[in-house]
Amino acid sequence: MYPKQFLKAILGAVFCLAGALSSVPATAADSPPASGDAACLACHDAKKTIKVSNEDGDERALRGVDPAKHGASVHRGLSCVSCHSDLTVTGDAKAPHKKNGQAAPDCATCHQRLWDEAQKNGSASARPRMGKVVSNIAAYKKSFHAKPDDDNPNVPKASCTQCHDTHTFNVPADRSSPEYAAWRAGVPALCGASCHTDQLDTYTESAHGKEVLDKHNSKAAVCIDCHTTHEITSTSLTSFKLLNVEECGNCHQEQRKTYGGTYHGQATNLGTAETAKCYNCHGSHDILGPKDPASKVHPDNRLKTCQACHDGKKRALATAGFASFKPHANSHDFAKYPEMWIVTNFMVALLIGVFLFFWSHSGLWLFREWKESAKHKVETHIRLEGLAEPLQHKHFRRFPVGWRIAHLCFALVTMTLVLTGTAVLFSHASWAPHVAKVFGGSKPMGLIHRCAAMAFVGIFFIHFVYVMQKLLRDRSFRWFGPDSLIPNWKDLQDCVGMFKWFFGKGPKPKFDRWTYFEKFDYWAVFWGVNIIGFSGLTLALPTVAAKFLPGWIFNVATVIHGEEAFLAAVFLFTVHFFNNHFRPNKLPPPDIVMFTGTQSLEEFRDEHPAQYERLLASGELQKYLVDAPSKPMRIGSKVLGLVLIAFGLILLTLVTIGFFTGGH
Repeated sequence: MYPKQFLKAILGAVFCLAGALSSVPATAADSPPASGDAACLACHDAKKTIKVSNEDGDERALRGVDPAKHGASVHRGLSCVSCHSDLTVTGDAKAPHKKNGQAAPDCATCHQRLWDEAQKNGSASARPRMGKVVSNIAAYKKSFHAKPDDDNPNVPKASCTQCHDTHTFNVPADRSSPEYAAWRAGVPALCGASCHTDQLDTYTESAHGKEVLDKHNSKAAVCIDCHTTHEITSTSLTSFKLLNVEECGNCHQEQRKTYGGTYHGQATNLGTAETAKCYNCHGSHDILGPKDPASKVHPDNRLKTCQACHDGKKRALATAGFASFKPHANSHDFAKYPEMWIVTNFMVALLIGVFLFFWSHSGLWLFREWKESAKHKVETHIRLEGLAEPLQHKHFRRFPVGWRIAHLCFALVTMTLVLTGTAVLFSHASWAPHVAKVFGGSKPMGLIHRCAAMAFVGIFFIHFVYVMQKLLRDRSFRWFGPDSLIPNWKDLQDCVGMFKWFFGKGPKPKFDRWTYFEKFDYWAVFWGVNIIGFSGLTLALPTVAAKFLPGWIFNVATVIHGEEAFLAAVFLFTVHFFNNHFRPNKLPPPDIVMFTGTQSLEEFRDEHPAQYERLLASGELQKYLVDAPSKPMRIGSKVLGLVLIAFGLILLTLVTIGFFTGGH
């Protein structure tokens, strides 16, 4: 707790600031002080210079007050003793006033009392500026300026009177007025003249300083735009670093938006203070235009600027490609950023094409099955001709244990990737910082994301090697046959036939072991592993990539990685979920065939009639018949399926919110 003297100093200082901003009964703007103050002005008139001796015999000049300026201030209706209540007028020419034993002026207490009275008597709404003063007092008490001074702990680092002259202070209320512009222009000198002299010298030569001081551009940044006024905190605090980015963005809106699309900006949106902010690249008081040879972002200086953070200690040393990274690139300016324009438009076209086709496919399928269900054309029991009665109650084994385990691992890893990845992609969304907080911040979340990515690639690689070695040893395997996942002409015929069936122009195609949409799901993983994998690897190992590739590759990789991940997530939780769990013939969800590995012969015959007929004709069907899963297995599979579906739909909701709240 501060000593009483220090507390008194703070309160006194705050009172001066608060009083300067408060609403008081006013006379004309140029009215002189109250008539009772004439005795005070006899000595304290600014036009006079009167010196007095202190207790040590040293002379000092009395504080002078300009009546005209006081008459234009916010305190113009107050008499001297309204504030200087600790003094009593004596009438003695040699000692016109003396201490009366009352406490020294305390602006905070006075204004708090006035505000409390206004609230009690119902006049608070007529004095909104007084309420602002009280909130400023509270903010100041928590600020860096209110902390004890290093040289004299009994006083704060900065008091109100160091920023505001209580006899003349009056911030123009109209921020569009020339008076307000003039007041803003004086802020740098006010902050720098008595305290921050070095910063003022640097600021004077900066791009902002020249705009304000030389060109009289009142809209250019001054001290209070970056540091605020009463809420000033230490620049080392996380809160300041995060807020400072938003303060810059108030003027540089387009740059703030494009910065938010980079990893630095995304991590900042998630509440991370360690990643590069505006001042790390551009400087703070010494900001210069990018064409200035002394600027930190001049092409000749960029690598050195990057190496201030990527210094080879905490982070790997920045390499040559860093200098050509474009932190404010956008996708709509082909002249400046052709790579971004081309890649973004390609990815957008890909997304539109895939979603348009498959959402139409799902919608038409839903309508067709619903229509047939309404007309009771869907058979609830399919006769299994040519099969002995005892065998008709068997199940058909579609997926071996290895495939089922791989599918479950893929599902868990993919959902982890979607959650941790889209929290970064949609870092602007309200839910994203909360997700990052659950994982301990953006850095631990990024580590989890990379571990999940390695697990995904590992599972994929094991599956690929297993399948390939098995197929290569089976010399009778037909690569374009009915058991192959490689697309063939029948898939195209089935796709066309399916659309004819949707519109009632033909029968439903007879699918063999793999449908065309199942093959698309399967091969989409190969596409995703390569596209998402290599772009993610580039972003995860920037110093390695920048040794061999130009910096714009990071801009392109960010677009590809994010857009392809968005495509995969939305496709999985809409199209894939519909095909396997939400079609009318599949309700109620979930379909547990990927968990049990089997399905009833009736369901198998309905979904894969061509394979059923082929196996029945060849006499091979019985090789695949197994007993139905046990009740615990069925219940466990349903619970697991419902949990995964619920989590997937939650992820879809988060992605949808992120997409429609901007920033993508």
